[in-house]
Amino acid sequence: MPTAANIVIALVALLHLYFLVLEMFLWDKPAGLRAFGHSAEAAAASKVLAANQGLYNGFLAAGLVWGLTLGDAGLGIKLFFLLCVLIAGLFGAMTASRKILFVQALPAAVALALLWGSRAA
Repeated sequence: MPTAANIVIALVALLHLYFLVLEMFLWDKPAGLRAFGHSAEAAAASKVLAANQGLYNGFLAAGLVWGLTLGDAGLGIKLFFLLCVLIAGLFGAMTASRKILFVQALPAAVALALLWGSRAA
C-alpha cells in the first residue's frame, strides 16, 4: 500500500509541475489558451498573475517530491502538501472552475486516502 500511495503522490507532483509549465510559460500560447479556455487578450492581461500561480504550483510539487525522497520519515511533509493541494483544489473548484475538483482535488484526495490506508495497515 505505501507503494501505491507514493505512486499517486508522484503523479500529483507531476501534475503540479505540468501546471507550473502551463501557467508560467504557456499561459498566452496556444497550449495554455486551450487548457484554460482564455482569449489571447484575457491571457495577456493576466499573464503575471498566472506566472505567480504557476510558481505556487511548483512549490507544491517540490514539497511532495521532498516528502517522497524522505521515505517513511516524510509522512508529515507528504500529508501537509497533499492537504495544501486538496484545499487549493476545493477552493479553485468553488471559485474558478468545477473542473479543478477533478483535476487537482480528486487526485490529492486519492493520494491522502492511500497514504492514510498505508499507515493503518
